Amino acid sequence: MRILFLTQIIPYPPNAGPRVKTWHVLRYLYERGHEVTLASFVREEERPYLAKLDEVCTAVHTVPINRSRVADVGYWLQSHLSGRPFLIERDDLKGMRQLVQRLLAEQEFDVVHADQLTMTQFALDAKKMGGGKRPYIIFDAHNATWSIWERMRQNAPWFLKPVYQIEENRIKKYEGMLVEQFDHTMVVIDPDRDLLLAGVQNGNAVALNERISSIPIAVDAQVLQPVQRKEGSRNILTLGTLSYPPNADGIRWFLQEIFPLVQQQVPDVSLTVIGKNPPADFVQMAEQSGGVIEVTGYVDDLTPYMEAAALMVVPVRAGSGMRVRLLEAFARAMPTVTTTIGLEGIIAEADKEILLADDPQSFAAATVKLLNDPDLQEMLAVNGRQLAEARYDWRAVLKQMDAVYANASAQAETKSYA
Repeated sequence: MRILFLTQIIPYPPNAGPRVKTWHVLRYLYERGHEVTLASFVREEERPYLAKLDEVCTAVHTVPINRSRVADVGYWLQSHLSGRPFLIERDDLKGMRQLVQRLLAEQEFDVVHADQLTMTQFALDAKKMGGGKRPYIIFDAHNATWSIWERMRQNAPWFLKPVYQIEENRIKKYEGMLVEQFDHTMVVIDPDRDLLLAGVQNGNAVALNERISSIPIAVDAQVLQPVQRKEGSRNILTLGTLSYPPNADGIRWFLQEIFPLVQQQVPDVSLTVIGKNPPADFVQMAEQSGGVIEVTGYVDDLTPYMEAAALMVVPVRAGSGMRVRLLEAFARAMPTVTTTIGLEGIIAEADKEILLADDPQSFAAATVKLLNDPDLQEMLAVNGRQLAEARYDWRAVLKQMDAVYANASAQAETKSYA
């Protein structure tokens, strides 16, 4: 099939959750013999990786994007006028809209695959072509985004709660509209199916449920091999894209409320925080720690840091979808502690593949227990690796996408859309 694939970021290298998910989807579509034309926003630092996409795409088109806090204020104000979410206004750039419209006019596509929330607005242009001409449109929802804002609101200072509430309500309504308007929606965990349907205003939620598929995020278990961790290490590793608010929130929670409790029981413990764009308060805490806390920023290769660590923590208080950090920790045989929210959507058993804790005291206790028990570390590492190989390798997981594209093919032939 001929696919126009729309994505908000260049999906390479697969070094963050959205990139990991999208890269493996593109690889899978290529291996299944589909012809993919990619239209993506691009940042300057991503340009060196564009050539890599030629391996899985028939053609690659890009539109430059630059973010700024000043511009974001304008987009926030604009969202009050339009009633659309701030996230949609921020990415509604003229260059991308013109590119997608031109590609739709010049070529005949069977499918338009919109990857993540903000790209859906461009895929909706395909519906304007008319039922007899238009392609089948798919919303690939990495998350139920409105629920992320809901959880962030719960943890936000009182004066920010109304701001989060406004955006939460707008995204919830917008995502419900997307489920109604798109021919098919893909989520990565079953709970997100219900969260998206909660925003439906006009359609029959029961009927729409049949147009949603739950397909987990996948990793490459052949590439992500187990690491050999340093025996007797007292180092804790945590990582994530720190410009993503839920990631920064969780790690800040660990730094401020959990790590001091761990230090009380394990005086020689150390902490390494890895991630692009670390907040200023993270850097300040590291500078004041006397070398106990290291904030590295982005690193090209995680392996040396994993090898130096005893364990990994994935502290999550807000989020939706699946945490790729956890899947990669399983694949790399890293013993890990996370929260119930962090483990959402991943079929793993507490005390078998992972340790779970949801408040500072129990999270600290689980971390200390794991630091002091090499046998427990090894058990979690082995079981986690087995789980990644059996359930979450992309070659197996993404076979579930075949049914979505088979339906797209059948409806494209008859031009019979819901």
